[in-house]
Amino acid sequence: MTASRNSAVGEQESAGSTEASKPHKSVKGSKGARPESRPESRLALVRRARRINRELAEVYPYAHPELDFENSFQLLVATVLSAQTTDLRVNQTTPALFAAYPTPEDMAAADPEALEQLIRPTGFFRAKAKSLLGLSAALRDHFGGEVPGRLEDLVTLPGVGRKTANVVLGNAFGVPGLTVDTHFGRLVRRWKWTAQEDPEKVEAEIAALFPKSEWTMLSHRIIFHGRRVCHARKPACGACPIAPLCPAYGEGETDPDKAKKLLKYEMGGQPGQRLRPPSDYPGRPAAPLGAAE
Repeated sequence: MTASRNSAVGEQESAGSTEASKPHKSVKGSKGARPESRPESRLALVRRARRINRELAEVYPYAHPELDFENSFQLLVATVLSAQTTDLRVNQTTPALFAAYPTPEDMAAADPEALEQLIRPTGFFRAKAKSLLGLSAALRDHFGGEVPGRLEDLVTLPGVGRKTANVVLGNAFGVPGLTVDTHFGRLVRRWKWTAQEDPEKVEAEIAALFPKSEWTMLSHRIIFHGRRVCHARKPACGACPIAPLCPAYGEGETDPDKAKKLLKYEMGGQPGQRLRPPSDYPGRPAAPLGAAE
């Protein structure tokens, strides 16, 4: 589930067709400039969006889901737990959880209070425990104890919406899908790929810009970039590898040295979010819950 270095898709860009067509590879001290304010044609938008995707594929060839999991049930549970918390906190919590309840049947039969205590570090533990008990029972009773591989089935499970369903489909079943979380929504609006706020409308508009085969990896790359560089409060514009392509350049720190200090995880020389990251991940594994970091 790592990204391919060659992610070229769709139409070939003509040389010099727009300012965005100029190559830019370095992540150190990039100086961006806001594209001109004249209206962007649909063709120019598609070309710019796909160029950004290719650039991100080169920066994050190792992009991956940042939840630890070994099967579709673990990924489903971990994704439900990830609401309103970090993937790191989920990864630190799930080893004990899956040791206690390795199957949907086991989790469906769990004592609610015991389950709540195990997932307490992830926050909102009572509501999440209710969802986990409900979805586990539904898997046991309606799907033979197996996680279904269709979106229309997944969204019938308690606590599972389109975002969670697309995470599971894309990463456990190889079915392309867009994961419209807060990072994804923030970046695609900053890049002016869409002005929509509703996640389903965002999903539909972004899906129309890319071949279906790119959806899952595009999601990983955008989320990686949002967590590492293009932060909500203070983007690291001066260290951004796609600065020349970004209409929002300048909203964050543009000084290269100051921007470099804002980089997170492996980009900033810090541990990642996974305790068990993929073999090609260049950063350090995260520490278990309670360990000194």
